[in-house]
Amino acid sequence: MSTVQTPAGPAAGPGPDGPGDPYGLIRGPRQIVFGPGQRHGLGRIVASLGGNALVCTDGRMAEQPEFREMVADLRDCGVTVRVFAGVEAELPTPTIADCVAGLAGVPVDVVVGIGGGSCVDHAKVVSMLLVHGGQPRDYYGEFKVPGPALPVVAVPTTAGTGSEVTPVAVLADPDREMKVGISSPHLIPHTALVDPELTYSCPRPLTAHAAADALTHCVEAFTAVRRAATPTLGTERVFVGKSLLTDSFALAGMELIGRSLVAADADGADRTARHELHLAAIYGGLALGTAGTAAAHALQYPIGAVTHTPHGAGVGALLPYVMAYNLPARVAEFAEVATALGVPDEPGADPAGRARAAVHRVAELLGAVGIPRDLAELGLSADRLDWAAEQGMTAARLVQNNPRPLDPTELRRIVGAAYAGDLASLLPEPAGTGTNPSTSGGEEAR
Repeated sequence: MSTVQTPAGPAAGPGPDGPGDPYGLIRGPRQIVFGPGQRHGLGRIVASLGGNALVCTDGRMAEQPEFREMVADLRDCGVTVRVFAGVEAELPTPTIADCVAGLAGVPVDVVVGIGGGSCVDHAKVVSMLLVHGGQPRDYYGEFKVPGPALPVVAVPTTAGTGSEVTPVAVLADPDREMKVGISSPHLIPHTALVDPELTYSCPRPLTAHAAADALTHCVEAFTAVRRAATPTLGTERVFVGKSLLTDSFALAGMELIGRSLVAADADGADRTARHELHLAAIYGGLALGTAGTAAAHALQYPIGAVTHTPHGAGVGALLPYVMAYNLPARVAEFAEVATALGVPDEPGADPAGRARAAVHRVAELLGAVGIPRDLAELGLSADRLDWAAEQGMTAARLVQNNPRPLDPTELRRIVGAAYAGDLASLLPEPAGTGTNPSTSGGEEAR
């Protein structure tokens, strides 16, 4: 039986951005069930919520014996099951509309999402539309969902998106050139049923892409903007920025990914590595689901749409460059990232040096499992660099969540460096040779 780390909270007290009261917020499912073989309890969980279940999945998963076993278990527990197996990757909105239209007059008490992040997000959006009506576009943005949706039971089969615990669903709208999101606490699944055995058959590229996404969630949540801890912060924003509680999950997730990613990629049958990656994905989801993500995700939405590449490959390719840009505003945090990812603590190393080592460690780790090292390798053309920066700025929630202020010029600088594979151009120089990374650019975006 594998041993997995549980989050340990950082010491309370003033944060690195100045004096302030400690603040923490976590939003998540009513219950999270984790462990090998736990999928066999799906029937009892769903039956406790209602007698009519819609199961959302994709065509590949629908043919797997594990899926058929879970559907049989639902029926054995007295649940009437209707299966929608038409979920498509990246979740185009017409697919959701087709699913809802086909349910006219069909009683649904519970929506079950089985599969990758798109399947879980599909279940979340359908559960909302079945209660509140309309089209997905009516709910784009934050706090647009007027009330509770149908209960969702999320059964993820990849270790990355963390959608099984988050308040957001990301969709591809054919009328827009970038992905869009619906963000509301009402979208958080009732139950996350996480069985790492379901990831054993994940192919190598999918394992790497999913884990790159989870790592990006952890890093961006841990280094996000720190907002004033007003009593109304959690009701004003779905994603509030970094806090004591999200930091705990983000650090724990990074440690698990740092020691398990390469092993899981090299050997899909490595049970310990698979289990730790899936636990890390939950931790990353809990961190991002309250803290939010930042510039890597803001840029990936347009870049992923135009290159038609997997989300995890895109955010993974961008992450080292975004980290390098943000380093002056998050020296202490990036030094902790280095520790979490197993960078040796050399005698006499200063925090800025540890922070730079974290950037290089992330680039090395992701490169080792085949994540593109630059945007040219990802498939972005040079004539799209200005466009990508402009479109990235339209993701206002993510831009505002970045720890270092962003404008079109700075986003273009990040995109240009990421296209050329020029990480050095964004990294502050070591102390004594130029820019002082402990002070440069450290003003928060409020």
